[in-house]
Amino acid sequence: MDDLFLSLERELAVFLRRARASSGEMAREVHPDLEPSAYGLLVRLADVGEQRATELACYVGVGKATISRQLRALDDLGLVAREKDPADGRAVLVRLTDEGLARFTRVRNARRDRYARRLASWDRGEIGELARLLHRLNEEQEQEQEQERELHEERAADEARGSTAEPGREAADG
Repeated sequence: MDDLFLSLERELAVFLRRARASSGEMAREVHPDLEPSAYGLLVRLADVGEQRATELACYVGVGKATISRQLRALDDLGLVAREKDPADGRAVLVRLTDEGLARFTRVRNARRDRYARRLASWDRGEIGELARLLHRLNEEQEQEQEQERELHEERAADEARGSTAEPGREAADG
């Protein structure tokens, strides 16, 4: 591995450590009892609006039990509301409550102000380039995760059918 990639890895590791710490701080600012891992659910709901619990679980990459526990905690804190999906009574729709949206928006705006202050000495072109490159990195990672999910689903379907064949190979008839 050359020095360029080692430098990138080091800088991303520092950035991610700081982002995790910042996420924990923002979660506590929204509500003192909010788990940092659940903060991302508020981000997603604020960005895209009401969603099924299964969609949220897929987006953040957690299982049914984890998403159920996190949503119950958010509901108990009054930050989200969960309701049956009118289109499918088995599914649950999740949305931010007015209180949840107000608290989240206040914290998000404060974070954006901090970014603006930190980057005040940067050229706007540099900020745009950083945003573009991070978007590209995130998009590629999302595509890779989607491919991994599809592969996992294919394997689970194969197992459910009782297939032990490797992908691309026929199972031997016995």
